[in-house]
Amino acid sequence: MSCFSGLTGASKRATGTQDRGSGRQRLYENITETVGNTPCVKINEKMCPAGRTIYAKLEYFNPCSSVKDRLACAIIEAAEKEGKLKPGDTVVEATSGNTGIAVSMLCAQRGYKCVICMAEPFSVERRKLMRFMGAKVIITPKAGKGTGMVAKAKELSQKHGWFLCSQFENEANAAFHKFTTGPEILADFEGQRLDYFVLGYGTGGTFAGAGAAIKAERPDVKIVLGEPEAAPLLKSGTKSERNADGSAIGSHPAFAAHPIQGWTPDFIPQIVEKGLEAVGYDEYIGIPGAGSIETSQMLAKTQGIFTGISGGASMWAAIEIAKKAPEGSVILAMIADTGERYLTTPLFESIQADMNEEELVISKSTPSFQLG
Repeated sequence: MSCFSGLTGASKRATGTQDRGSGRQRLYENITETVGNTPCVKINEKMCPAGRTIYAKLEYFNPCSSVKDRLACAIIEAAEKEGKLKPGDTVVEATSGNTGIAVSMLCAQRGYKCVICMAEPFSVERRKLMRFMGAKVIITPKAGKGTGMVAKAKELSQKHGWFLCSQFENEANAAFHKFTTGPEILADFEGQRLDYFVLGYGTGGTFAGAGAAIKAERPDVKIVLGEPEAAPLLKSGTKSERNADGSAIGSHPAFAAHPIQGWTPDFIPQIVEKGLEAVGYDEYIGIPGAGSIETSQMLAKTQGIFTGISGGASMWAAIEIAKKAPEGSVILAMIADTGERYLTTPLFESIQADMNEEELVISKSTPSFQLG
């Protein structure tokens, strides 16, 4: 059963809260069928520069709360169709977390065993979520970076005969975005202005796939591709050296540690490289880690949009583009995941569990039920 069942056009475009109570007008056979069709939500004037409009495509509406649910559907479905997976098999993959969570979901639903390799620095809650869904999580040393966890997954696959997802090279990844994410955006903006599509890259699937679909139908839409200022791999102009299977041989010389988990590993994924050749981008923007964190916090406090550091990075880039874009411009930013993946990261460093002075004053303003 396909995770994506196609777009269904409505006879009349709903606005406001008109479609509350209408339901989805269908029933689902399993959780994977709910992947996709995420909403595009307008950013208000507290963050959006005057005279411009910014929308956020909220990928945390997917069942496991990230854009990587699409990737997991793409790779597992394709493997099943090609006869590479059979009941009882084990799936292995290297991930910063969101892909692992999504693959864990697919494996749980399909009945496959799941082994995830993840580098030591990524947030602890991601490990727990994967284990909660039945996956085995293998932690690789910090010094090995992304290439280390990828090498470990490949080694385990070869040793045990497990199916390796190869998310950074697997063409099913970009193809799924070409036939789901891109068409969703085109459908939502049908008859509406759209000038910029802003996103970063992890595996490159969204950029290469959705970017191709959007450019094919609306070539005037400008693709803005961002990466961390601290790790300007694309900006450097240096390509990653590759093995015969397309995987990177080693760490990219322009890489440095950055806080935007899920973006820009220590190599340029093959999918990104192919996307640059086939689709390209119109503007490049380097994104500061501190600005990403601050923007994520602002999204929560001014928009009620709860996203992680990568979501803050995309929105930071969208706001910077809006500042210099012609008046009336409409910008769409990809928001990859939920903020709940970041509770033990710098995103929540300033958030305390205990009451602060202001909260204590409020508590003491009435006599009952005060903590000692």
